[in-house]
Formats: sequence, C-alpha cells, structure tokens
Amino acid sequence: MSEPASANREKKQPPLNGRRALPSNNSNAEENDVPEMDAFGLIPRGFNPKDYLRVVDIHMFKEPNEINKQQHHTDKYYNPKLIVRRGQPFQIQIDFSRPYEPEKDQIWLEYLIGRYPQPNKGTYIPILIGDALKPGEWGAKIIHKENNSIRLSIMSSATCIIGKFRLYVAIRTPFGIIRTHRNSATDTYILFNPWCQLDAVYLDDEKEREEYVLNDVGIVFHGDVNEVKLRSWSYGQFEENILDACLFLMDKAELELSGRGNPIKICRVASAMINSKDDNGVLAGSWDNLYAYGVPPSAWTGSVDILLEYYSSKQPVRYGQCWVFAGVFNTFLRCLGIPARLITNYSSAHDNNANLQLDFFLDDEGQVDNRLTKDSIWNYHCWNEAWMTRPDLPVGFGGWQAVDGTPQETSDGMYRCGPASVQAIKHGHVCFQFDAPFVYAEVNSDVIYSRMGKNGSQVIEKIDTTHIGKLIVTKGVGSDDMVDITENYKFQEGSAEERLALETAVMYGVKKQTTQPSTYQPQKDVEMDLQVQKAVLGSDFKVIIIFRNKSRNSYTATTYLSGNIVFYTGVTKSEFKKHSFSAKLDPLSSNAFEVMITSAEYLSDLLDQASFHFFLTARINETGKVLAMQKAMVLEIPTLKIKTKGEMVVDREMAVVVEFTNPLKQNLENVTLRLEGPGVLRTMKKEFRQIPAMSTLIWEVKCIPKRPGLRKLIASLNCDALRHVYVSDVAAVILASVDQRFSAGIK
Repeated sequence: MSEPASANREKKQPPLNGRRALPSNNSNAEENDVPEMDAFGLIPRGFNPKDYLRVVDIHMFKEPNEINKQQHHTDKYYNPKLIVRRGQPFQIQIDFSRPYEPEKDQIWLEYLIGRYPQPNKGTYIPILIGDALKPGEWGAKIIHKENNSIRLSIMSSATCIIGKFRLYVAIRTPFGIIRTHRNSATDTYILFNPWCQLDAVYLDDEKEREEYVLNDVGIVFHGDVNEVKLRSWSYGQFEENILDACLFLMDKAELELSGRGNPIKICRVASAMINSKDDNGVLAGSWDNLYAYGVPPSAWTGSVDILLEYYSSKQPVRYGQCWVFAGVFNTFLRCLGIPARLITNYSSAHDNNANLQLDFFLDDEGQVDNRLTKDSIWNYHCWNEAWMTRPDLPVGFGGWQAVDGTPQETSDGMYRCGPASVQAIKHGHVCFQFDAPFVYAEVNSDVIYSRMGKNGSQVIEKIDTTHIGKLIVTKGVGSDDMVDITENYKFQEGSAEERLALETAVMYGVKKQTTQPSTYQPQKDVEMDLQVQKAVLGSDFKVIIIFRNKSRNSYTATTYLSGNIVFYTGVTKSEFKKHSFSAKLDPLSSNAFEVMITSAEYLSDLLDQASFHFFLTARINETGKVLAMQKAMVLEIPTLKIKTKGEMVVDREMAVVVEFTNPLKQNLENVTLRLEGPGVLRTMKKEFRQIPAMSTLIWEVKCIPKRPGLRKLIASLNCDALRHVYVSDVAAVILASVDQRFSAGIK
C-alpha cells in the first residue's frame, strides 16, 4: 500500500537511513493516499466501475447504545467513532448497489494505520470473508444477509496495534480493484482488552476490570504515614478528545506503530512522555514552591485539562508533582484499556545510587549536618501499577508492574521508570528489567545515622531498617477505602523471607554497604521516642520527647530537637525551631519532656502541604552513644464543602454550591477555586481577589449533567497562603432522563 509517485513528489519525504526501504512508521495521525482504483494493467475504454458491485454505505453501529460499544465496554467514551477492544468480534453492515453474490463477487476489508502500512508490520491488514472466526485472529464472516446488505462479524487480533485504523472495502473486478473512498466516519479505534483471555492485559475479575479500567474517578492518598489524607482525582479517560490526546503522546514519542500492541513498550515510552524533562512531554515538574506562569500542582482536580492543553499547545503544561504525574499516567493507561491503579508509598526513599542506604550525617553536637546529608525521605511518593503479562521475564513475574512518570533518575538515558515487576521487587529479583533496583530502594532502603570520628573514620550511631516504605496503599475496588498493599512489595520486616529477598537483591547487583558489628554498638538500655501532637493549620501544638531507661544506671542525655519546614519530598526549606536541653534519666523509669511549637514560629515560612520534619538526637553523656530519630508531621488543612440544588436529572439544569470558611487570622489574597465532575460538568474556574479572615465564601455554579449514575464532584482552593484545600468526598446520584429510561427499556 505505497503512495502513488505523484504524491511522493508532492510531499517531502523524510530522510532514509540507508537500511530501510520505507521511513519509520511512527505516527498514527499521518496517512497515505490509497487509490480508489488499482488497475491490473491497461483499462479498456468501455470500462465503467458502476457496472460492478459497488459499496453504497457502511454502518458502523457506533452509537453508545448500539451493540459494538455496549459489548466492548466503550459506551462511555465521548467520541462519535467506533471504539472496540482487540481480540473480540464487532459488527458492521455494508450496503451494496445490488445483492451480494459470494459465488461471483470477491470482496475484502482493509484496515490501515499510519503513513507507510505494511502487512508484515501489522499496519496493513487485509481481511477476507470466511465461514468462521478464529479466536484472537483477524477474520470476518457474514452473520446476516438481507436485500442489498450484509452484516459482518469482524474479529481483530488479540495482539494487534492499539490506535485509530482506517477502513476500506475492496472489490475485485476483471480489470482491477475498486475501493471505497476515504471516509473518516468509518475510522475504528482499537484498544487493549482486559476482557479477552488472549490479550496481554487480561484481568479475570469483573469488579477489578470495572475499577481499574472503567472507573473515571480515583483517590489520591497523601499526607504522611501518621496522618493519611485523601483527595479525589478525575481521570476523565472517556472525556472528549482524551483518547486522541493519549494516542498523540505515542506519536510525540515516535514509538513505531508496530510496537504499539505491546503494553510493556507503551508503558515504558509513556513513563518518559508524562514528564517534560528530556522530551518536552506532558508535564513540567516544580518542587520549589514557585509556580509562576503556571498552575500550582495542588490546584489541579484531574487529568483532563492537562492532557487537552498539551494536545492543543504541544508544549509542556506547568506544573506537576508526583500525584499529578501519576494521575495523568493513570488516565493514559485506562484510556487505552490497560488496567491501572495509583499507588502511594509513605516514607519513600529517593536513593540516587540504589545502594539501599540513606545517609544522615551528624555533627559533633549530634545535630544533622545539612552540608553532608544529601539523601532525603519523601513524606509520600505516588506512582502507578499497570497489569500485564511479562513474556520477557521468567514465569511468575507478570501481573502488577510498577511504572512511574515522575522524573527522578534517568533510565537508559531518559527520565522514566518501569515497568518493574512488583513480584520481582518483593523477592529481590532486581536483575529483571526495567528499573527494579530503583523501586526496590524506594520501599526497602535502610536509614544510617553516622558521624565522623576524631581519626576521620565514619562512626555509625544508628541503623533504622524499618523507616522506609512503612505503608504502601491504593484505592479499594468499588469503594474509596484505603487498601494496604505493603506486603505486595516486601515481606514483613525482619522475617526470614525479608532477609532472603535482601540477600537476593545484593546477589543480583544492588550494592548494599555492609557494616561491621564492631563499628556499630548502639545504646540498648535506653529507648527514645518522639510524639507530635495533631494540630490544625494556624494553631500551636506540642512535641513530646520520651526516654525509657531500662537499666539500673543513672544517665544524663544532652538532647537536641530540630524542627524543619520541608517540601513533601523531605528536602528542608528552613529550620524554624531549635531546642536543646539536658535530660536526667533515672534508673528503670520513663521521662517525658514537652516542647511547645507556636504558630508564629512556622506560619511565615510554611510550604504547600504544611509539612514538618523533626530531627531528634540525644547523646548519653556517660557512654558517649548517640540516639537519633526523625518524624514527619502534616498540619490539618481546612476543607471545602459542596452541596447540590435542584433536580439531579440528565439534561436538566441543576446547581452546585461550593462553600469555604477562611480559618486563618489573615486575609487570603488572589484565591482560585476549581470545580469539576465527570459526566456532570467540565472544569469550572473562578478567581476571588480576597477572602477576609474568618469569613465564608459561597460560589454557585449552574450545570446540566450528561451522564446518569453515581457521579463525583471534585473541587480545590488555591492561593499563596493556603494550598491543598480539597472537598471531602461528595457524590451525586444523577437520574436518567425519561428518553434514556425508555430507550433502555425501563417503563
């Protein structure tokens, strides 16, 4: 199916590399010119194509309530074209100029994708009409014939390319092949099929398919391990133009069309394209609390605006942080039919060299030396899991694969991560591609507290093997419950299985630095604990330090507490609290010491997520040993309230009311409110110049819902003084209109 010579002369051809007969076929959007008449030779003067069988019309049965989209679970897409899933039959009807006679009429279908379609690349697919369909293979058969029409059942390959195909009907005549003209109305999107056992993304649980493929709203868990918070996120994978935007990402990445049937390749390419670090991908990241000329990450309520802006401008959208990258990635995966879920790992390590070790250096006074300490612990980090087989790995490592679009470290020269088998990570098989050592380190690093000895040697004061990866969670199936999946990534800390997994990781090349027992002799008879009182933004709170002396000896402990305002990535912005004291530890007793933190100490420097890190060190004067620990803390941020007014019926006007009370003793300036609800209203944005201290703001929005069922409403408030203000979970039951109920057979 090559282009005519005249077309080749008119269009500038990309340069060839000397090894290809044709340039790379890496764009779904580009097309070739398909001749409507392919002559076998010279055409007789009296030849008239109208004397032969002609196609008058093609019916694609592409409406949401028709058979194809219903059976293929694609009826929710706001897209007028036919959308089907691979490896599963769908139907079309062809109307001819006269009755079709199989004995003398020879017809076939042609599906094409890209500019240089070839049969051996899966980009040109001729389909003959046969007597039966073979599971998972391209084919077509007649299932109904009436007058001048035939209805075909068409089976697509369970491994075929994912994308938008062009359809032609070809008819053989004695003098050449006649084809239908180019008609975009017959274009067919083919997606991955988790309902097909032959598909690499097959998922055998219907409730999980509904959650991980069809649910267009999710939950992002954030905060810290001691104060888990949640917010809703609109994936919006069915919204108008989102499918085309997702296909564009693969075009932008120049992924060969022939590789787009492989979920492993698609995930790997997409993890790079979600961020803009080296390929002008979707999102530009910002972690410095400065968001000029863009939207603060906390203000986004979903993926739709981000993807549509990128699809339109072809330039990175500002700005994202880990949960935004993960939310957009989840939309991409679910839109194409790959089961996916968003994961949150609390106390997540960012280990630059994947040696399973985070080093915190202490100075002579027992304080953390920020000049030497380069490692950090994120309060939390979000990534994604995608479900697929892994034929490139040994048996048993398919299923959930960790993929991450947040730009942290390069992999094969680009900022991307995964897919890495979660099962391989758990068992320490970090030799299996892709990027398993990095993910293993995120959930299993050790925290090492050390200081420089007088002779220049490194003295290890404490090793914490349990601080990293304390809790790994995701949204429940069919609910908004938090599900603990920590055991999917790691065995119980200290168990024989966990030690074996660690030894396996070391064997496969993760260089874990071993420590000689002689260099690490901790103070075992004194325990130290740090408790931080929960508090609302703008209020005072207490930090409580507890010592337990389990020995019969009396000790004194020179104690140092450092309170730091930090980014959620664990990087310190400023130290707002320094407090040192001497603690007397009586034998066989416990002692508690309180330190008051006032709002005046932290409010002026507070960052996005109201996050603190407290470092606590204590030197036992009698032994010279050092105790050390750290704890993250997040202030409670006020929430928005949402309520609905009027009839909640499809195609009838209703109102959504957003309410917010400013709890601070200061005015909030330049406030932006965002509101959206998939199937109810597209993203609305309103700016307010000021919300006075302790006053209440009310915003009412009129909308006309388009989709029935339980629909979520999502809102955010954003200003320089207050971010990450979200609504608690609000859902509205939208009733079907009378017309919809009758069309569904409901009386």
